[in-house]
Amino acid sequence: MRGFTTSVVHSDRSSPIEHGSLQKPIHATVAYGYDDVQDLADVFQGKSSGYSYGRQVNPTVSALEDKITRMENGVATVCFGTGMGAIGTLLFALLRRGDHFVSSSFLFGNTNSLFQSFAAHGVEVTFVDATQTDAVAEAIRPETKLVFVETIANPVTQVSDLAGIGALCREHALVYVVDNTMTSPYLFQPRTVDASLIVTSLTKYVGGHGNALGGSITETGRFDWSAFDNIYDTYRKGEPAKWGITQIRKKGLRDFGAAIGAEAAHHLGVGAETLALRMERQCASAAALADYLAGHPRVAKVFYPGLPTHPEHDRAKALFRRPGALFSFELADGIEPFPYLNRLKIVVKSSNLGDNRTLAIPVAHTIYHEMGPERRASMGIADSLIRISVGIEETEDLIEDFRRAFEEAET
Repeated sequence: MRGFTTSVVHSDRSSPIEHGSLQKPIHATVAYGYDDVQDLADVFQGKSSGYSYGRQVNPTVSALEDKITRMENGVATVCFGTGMGAIGTLLFALLRRGDHFVSSSFLFGNTNSLFQSFAAHGVEVTFVDATQTDAVAEAIRPETKLVFVETIANPVTQVSDLAGIGALCREHALVYVVDNTMTSPYLFQPRTVDASLIVTSLTKYVGGHGNALGGSITETGRFDWSAFDNIYDTYRKGEPAKWGITQIRKKGLRDFGAAIGAEAAHHLGVGAETLALRMERQCASAAALADYLAGHPRVAKVFYPGLPTHPEHDRAKALFRRPGALFSFELADGIEPFPYLNRLKIVVKSSNLGDNRTLAIPVAHTIYHEMGPERRASMGIADSLIRISVGIEETEDLIEDFRRAFEEAET
């Protein structure tokens, strides 16, 4: 058994690489030629391994998929052009008109919008408070096929009852999908709570550098796909543990078309090598900065699972290696978010998260604006809420940046 970083750093070298390269090269091609047409046909029919067309397979992408599988301790991974592409393809491949699924109500805004779009096309969704397993249980119907949760919610950091929901899904033979973006496979492996499929936006912490978009779905081997009605006969071949992920790649990725390019896959694969190192620094700074803000008189609330005052603090402590590198806070009355953010000099005003740079954004006015005031209120998103994604800068510099911005607000 190798350590997390050792396994990731040496992943590319697990199979021969041309010219002794230490990393898989960028294979900038969409098609693959064969000397014997029978070999080409065998690849298309799944009788032999190989590469057919760039929308579904690419050697550089395969190397990234192997890295993610190793990090998640999974069975197999499929990568996509974005995290949203991964989630959309998953629903498209596994659900049909008339199906129902249960989702945490504490969701990334784009995911919420996507689920509403699927509902408009006949795949119904029920949103519940996933911090309580009973709420999920009450929403299950005969036509329910799947449960979807995030590990730590963005932006108010609610922590789902991941273990309890896993046991519930196992009892009811439901596909359990866990979005691991906010924690990353370094802080948490959803396989340990019986997740069936793990979704991750690789754009965020795994890539880490804000220079490439990508997403992934990892099969954990925990779900009995032979009992899942929506697997087409075409994909009921071989090991049942891989039927779901095979249908996601063969039908979902082919038909939905959310493919990742080789160059993006290369950037994300290189970024993944330093995930553990970056997360240790980012999480330590996030904890220190959240603690500082929690004690500041001009801050009304801080939402961070690492604080003892957080409702799911004990759960986060039990589940995760560290409580993450993202938090949010509400300013006290009299402090407006726009002027305050504009006083920050180191922190970048930006919409991404998981970057090496610390990023801040006024949530209600930007990424959750389209959701409307009523839906934002149900998610605990106040107008003064500011989300912070902590980077790898020195902790002291970050605290000083926030301190100085408060000081200037009082002059």
